[in-house]
Order: sequence, then C-alpha cells, then structure tokens
Amino acid sequence: MNNPVTERLHADELIKLALAEDITSEDVTTNAVMPEKRRGTADLICKQDGVVCGLAVFARTFALLDESTVVEPFAKDGDEVKKGQYIAKVTGDIRVILSGERTALNYLQRMSGVATATRAMVKLLEGCKTRLLDTRKTTPNMRVFEKYAVKVGGGCNHRYNLSDGILLKDNHIGAAGGVAKAIKMAREYAPFVRKIEVEVENLEMCREAVEAGADIIMLDNMSVSDMAEAVKLIAGRAVTEISGNVTAENVENIKKVGADFVSSGALTHSARVLDLSLKNLRPLD
Repeated sequence: MNNPVTERLHADELIKLALAEDITSEDVTTNAVMPEKRRGTADLICKQDGVVCGLAVFARTFALLDESTVVEPFAKDGDEVKKGQYIAKVTGDIRVILSGERTALNYLQRMSGVATATRAMVKLLEGCKTRLLDTRKTTPNMRVFEKYAVKVGGGCNHRYNLSDGILLKDNHIGAAGGVAKAIKMAREYAPFVRKIEVEVENLEMCREAVEAGADIIMLDNMSVSDMAEAVKLIAGRAVTEISGNVTAENVENIKKVGADFVSSGALTHSARVLDLSLKNLRPLD
C-alpha cells in the first residue's frame, strides 16, 4: 500500500461501504427535519487530550456524500491536541453534515485513538534503539486506516497483509515439520528478494533459526532473560523482533533487551478511541 492513488481508491471504497452501512435507503431523521438543502456549519471539538489522526478521511467522508462540503482544519495529523480545542469546521448542506457525522467521527476517533496509543508507547521507548511495530491484529476493513494511524503516532508498519512478507509462525513451523524445514521450504518457494522471518518460542528454536539462515527472528512470548540471551545468541546475524503481549505496562523491561524491533498488537486491537464531537450546527442563511 505505497501507491497514493491506489490507497485513495481503496480508502474511498471502504468509506462508501461504511456510509452504506449507516444509510441503507435514507436518513429518515434528517429528511424529516431538513427536507430541503440549506447551508450550515458545525465545529469539530476535542473532548480529551490526545493525538489527532484521520482528518483527511473525516473530510473525505463528507465529500463522498457531497463534493461541495468544505472541511477547514485547524490542526494536522500528528498534532497533540487538548480538551476543548477546536480542530476543524465543516461547512455545507446541513443534510450532508447530519448524515455523514457519525461515520466521519467513527473514522477520526478510531484513528486518533490508535495514534495516541502509539505515541505514548513510542515515548516509552525513547533512549533505546528498539523501534515500535504494529501487527495484522487490526479491525476488519480498517487496516489501511489503522496502520496509517500507527505511522502518524510515530510507530512503524510491519507487513501490511499475507502477500506482503514471509512470517513463519508456530503453525507454519508445525505444518512444515520444524524450524529448519520451514525456512528451507520458504527459501525455495519465495523470490530471492523476500526476507524470511521466523517466530521462535525458546532458545533452542532461536538457535535453529539462526543456523538455518533466517533473516528476521521474532522472539515470541519469551521471558525477558531468555530474550536477552537470544539477542546475544543471534549476535547480529539476523534482525531481532520482540512480540507477545507487549503493552505500555511492560515495555520498560522489554526495551532493555536490546532488540531491533518490538511489535504490539495492542496498538490497534486495544486502543481506546479519542473523544471528539461535532457540535454547534447552525444555519448560514
């Protein structure tokens, strides 16, 4: 997902699906109180401190309902915002503002929540070489938005999907008959430009992965002492990644291990939404 045009088209398709989920035939409430087009404006207000993310998606949601809708931002993605801060103003047909409000806010709140959680964990990793990664533990049909939010928060993206990279996990290793066999089969199947990552759960598996020539070794759900020992064992012969129940609460101990990366599913599957609200809707004529 590195082509801006492709990303835009993909995002539009997903936003349209979200809008269709919310408006199957008509917005009966809005049509009841606003039967005809009338220009109006509303304020986007932050109700808690955090990192804002998804303003373009927020604006695009209204534009897909009516291209004449204007969203004037007072902040940009990645900005740290405060409770009570006015983030944007939406101007257009009042019917469009009312009908698109919930879907637009759902995207913005979710993406801002992910960016906020990511920023907090990135700050906890300051002072060490370990960089923060996300995972594929994303909300269905939200991956392109959530992974973007991780980057805005200061994290890095792991593979986007199953077509994006080789990661031999426990069940792949079991299916192949062992770490070395799985690496050999992946090496024979994949183009030479593909790196091979292997998930290991103990020092014995780690040693086998190193000897078999793994490019990246993921230390999964291992004790801090075993992870530190594994990093010494690997000794730079492979890129190292820590994974498994990585949260803000335990990252302080994990960063002492000295791995190249740490991945956290919590960035996307457990991030709380940022409380934002569209208020003060008022007619302009």
